[in-house]
Amino acid sequence: MNTIWAFMKKNYKVIFLVLGIAALLWGFIPKKDKDNPEKDQLLLELITYLLEKGHYDPVKIDDNFSKEVYKEYIKALDPTKRFFIQADIDEFAKYEYLIDDMIQLKDFSFFDLTEERIVQRMHNAKDIYKEILATPFDYNVDEVFDADYDKQAFAANEDALKLRWKKQLKLNVLSTIHDKMKIQEAGNSKEEDLSDEELSEITGEIDVETTTKKTPAEKVEIKSFEELEIESRESTLKSLNEYFEFVDDLERKDWFSVYINTIVERFDPHTFYFAPEDKEKFDESMSGSVEGIGAQLRKKNDITEITELIPGGPAWRGKELEQGDLILKVAQGDEEPVDVVGMRLENVVKQIKGKKGTVVNLTVKKIDGTIKVISITREVVELEDTYAKSSIVIDGDKKYGFIQLPKFYIDFKDKKTRNAYTDVAKEIEHLKAQNIDGIVMDLRNNGGGSLQTVVDMAGLFIPQGPVVQVKSSQGKKDVLYDKDTKVQWDGPLVVLVNNFSASASEIFAAAIQDYNRGIVIGSKHTYGKGTVQNVVDLNELLKNQPYGDLGALKVTLQKFYRINGGSTQKEGVLSDIILPDRYSYIDMGERDIENAMPWDKIDKANYIPFKNNFQKAIAQSKVRIANNAQFKLIDENAQWINQRKDEKSFDLNFDKYEAKQKEIEEMAKKFKPISKYNNHLSFKSLPYENERIKADSILEKKRDSWHNSLERDVYIEEAVNILKDLSQTSLSIKNKQKDFEKL
Repeated sequence: MNTIWAFMKKNYKVIFLVLGIAALLWGFIPKKDKDNPEKDQLLLELITYLLEKGHYDPVKIDDNFSKEVYKEYIKALDPTKRFFIQADIDEFAKYEYLIDDMIQLKDFSFFDLTEERIVQRMHNAKDIYKEILATPFDYNVDEVFDADYDKQAFAANEDALKLRWKKQLKLNVLSTIHDKMKIQEAGNSKEEDLSDEELSEITGEIDVETTTKKTPAEKVEIKSFEELEIESRESTLKSLNEYFEFVDDLERKDWFSVYINTIVERFDPHTFYFAPEDKEKFDESMSGSVEGIGAQLRKKNDITEITELIPGGPAWRGKELEQGDLILKVAQGDEEPVDVVGMRLENVVKQIKGKKGTVVNLTVKKIDGTIKVISITREVVELEDTYAKSSIVIDGDKKYGFIQLPKFYIDFKDKKTRNAYTDVAKEIEHLKAQNIDGIVMDLRNNGGGSLQTVVDMAGLFIPQGPVVQVKSSQGKKDVLYDKDTKVQWDGPLVVLVNNFSASASEIFAAAIQDYNRGIVIGSKHTYGKGTVQNVVDLNELLKNQPYGDLGALKVTLQKFYRINGGSTQKEGVLSDIILPDRYSYIDMGERDIENAMPWDKIDKANYIPFKNNFQKAIAQSKVRIANNAQFKLIDENAQWINQRKDEKSFDLNFDKYEAKQKEIEEMAKKFKPISKYNNHLSFKSLPYENERIKADSILEKKRDSWHNSLERDVYIEEAVNILKDLSQTSLSIKNKQKDFEKL
C-alpha cells in the first residue's frame, strides 16, 4: 500500500507546506552513528544473493542498474531539492556508474559520503529557516514559487538555496494567513463556508495545514494582518522545529535502509527490505494486533507523550494513564526503571511493548504536574479499524448486508488467531440471520494481504474449484483451489472496488467475475498488482551470527493469474459497471510505475462459470448512473481535478495569491453537494455488536460515525440498487453443485 500512496501523492498538486516537506523526507535523514561495517557488508551480500537467485525476474546489476539506483537514491535523499547544491551533485556524479561495482566489492564509500553530506546540509537548513522566519516577508513583490521539483536543477550555490527556502516558507506562511483570515471572515458571516476537509476532498489536494479549526460556538478574535503574519511565521517555525527534532533522533541504520531499498526496489516496486523495526510494524499491520499496553505515543521536546489510548486496551481499561501524560521512566516488572527522557521514540516503544501477561511500570508526569507510577499488564491489543465490519442496510422493506474489508489480514506467526476469512465468514452468518436479500463486499482501498486468505474467502461464495493461478520464475504453474464444497452465501453479490483495490482484492474480484458469480462495480480498473511476495526472515538464514537482528526481505517470487488465464498485472480488474470518482481522469496504478513487471497470460484453469445473466442488471445500472445528478457532479469534479493536477507554480504576491484561492474556493462551492449527499438508506449494527456497544461507548461513537459516512455514500446506494435488480432474477448458483462435483 505504501507504493499506492506514494504514487497517489505524486500525481496530485500538493502545496508543499512545512508538514508536506516532512512527509516527503520522513525516514530519509539519519544522524551519523557508525555501526559495524561488517554487518552492513553481510546484509548487502545476503540481500543481493537472494535477489539474484530467488527473484521472479532478477535484473542485471550493471552500469545501467547503477545509473538508475544513483538517480533514485539522490531523489530519495533530497526530493524537493532543498538541501544539496550543485557542487554536491558534481561530487557525487563520479559514482553514477560505479554502484554496481561497489555492490560486488561491498564498498560503502558512496553511501558514507552522501550520509555525511546530507546530515551537514540538514544542519545548515536549520540556520536557514530560522533566519528567514525571523523577519516578515514582503507580500507586495511579484514572485513565483515553482513546485515542479523533477524539472528543477539543484541550486547553483548556497545563496540560491536560501532563496528557494525563502519562497517555500513564504508560500507556507501565505497559506496559513489565508486560512486564519477565512476563520475570521466565517466568524462574522452567517454563510456556511467550506471546511478545510471538504475543500481538500473537492480539489484533490492533501490537507497538510495544522491551523486550528473554528467550531460554530467559538468567538473569533479579529486580528490585524500584521498580527496574523507573525502568528503564521511562528506556527511555521514551530512545525519545522518539531520536524528537525525528529530528524535529530534518527540513526545511521535508518539511512542505510534507504540506501539498501533504493537498490532493492530496482528489481520491482514491491520488493522491499525491512529493517528489524519495520518488520515488526509490517507484522502488526498484517495481523491487526500488537502486544503492549494499547497507547499511541509521540515525542515532544525530548519527552514521550501519550496521544491516544486504544479503546478496549489495558491502558484504556485501567483508567490511570491519560492522554497528555508524559513518560519519564519505564521499568520491566520488578527491575529498576530506565530514564527515557531524550530517548529516541522507537526505543521508548521497545521498552513499553512486550509479551502479553508481563508487567510494565510507567513513571509519568500528569497534566497537573504530579508524578505517578502506573503498572499495566500487557495484552494483545486489537487494532479494530484493521478488521472486517458489517452493517445491515435498510431500503424500504428490504434488508441487505454490507461488509467492509480494509485488508486480507492474518497473523503469520499464529494462524489460529482471527483472520479476514474467518471474520468475514462470521459476518455473513450474522447477516443471514437477519434475512438479507443481498451482500455488498466493499474492497475499496484494500491493498491486499494474505494469498491463502483470499482463496478461502472466495470459497465463501462459490462451491469448490480453482480461485487463482500462480507461476514461478521457472515457469511452474500452480492452481490454488477452494476445496470446501460449502457455499456460505449463494444470493446476490456486488463487489465494490476502486483504483486502490490491489493484489488480494484483485484476486477476489477477478474470481467473482470469472465465475460470473456477482457484479464488480467501481473505478474503471483496480490497481494492477499481479505479483506475489514472500517475506524472508534473514535471521533464519544465518543463525548464530554476531551482528544482531538483520531484518527481513520481502521479495517477489511469483506472478498470479486469473482462472481465465489473464494477468491482473498492470491491467487490474476491469469493472463490469464503471462509477465516476474523483480520480477518473488521473493516470494511476501499477501501469504507471516505471519498473513494473509486464502483463502476460497463461492457459486458463479448468472451471465452469455460472449461467447467470447479469446483462439486464448492468444495463439498468448504466442508465441510472447516466441520469444520476450526484455522479454527474462527481465526474465534473474529477475533470476539474485533472485540469489542475499540473498546476505547480504559485504566486507569492498576497493579492494574486488571494485572488487565486478565492477562484478555487468559488469553484469548489459548486461541488460542495458531493460531501453533503444523502442516499436515504438506513444502516444498523448487527445484534451481536449492539451487545458490545452497550458496554463500550467508544465503539458506539465509532459505529455512529461510520454509519453517517455510509449514508453519504452514493456508491453504496448504486450497489444496493443493483442488488435489488439481481434479487428479481434467478441465480444459477443454487443448482450448480453437481457441475462442480464433476471437476
